[in-house]
Amino acid sequence: MQTDNRLLDDIARAASGALGALAGVRAEIEAQVRSLLDRWLKTQNFVTREEFEAVKEMAARARRENEALAARLAALEGRTGTAKGKPRKAPSRG
Repeated sequence: MQTDNRLLDDIARAASGALGALAGVRAEIEAQVRSLLDRWLKTQNFVTREEFEAVKEMAARARRENEALAARLAALEGRTGTAKGKPRKAPSRG
């Protein structure tokens, strides 16, 4: 019976060692994939989060300015009696 326990202990140690080796291989593969992905991403024309947020804010500011100018133009057209796309009549000379 002693022999069976030793055999099972040896098998358990071997399996444990194999699992430890597989965990090391997995970590190495993950590191290699991460490195490969980092290198690939650097070759692409991607922007950073900070650049994206800055451009997003610029676009929002431009949109607000455009809306304000459109409202101002509409108010000016209302005061002068011209409609959008319709020119004012020229004063008659005669």
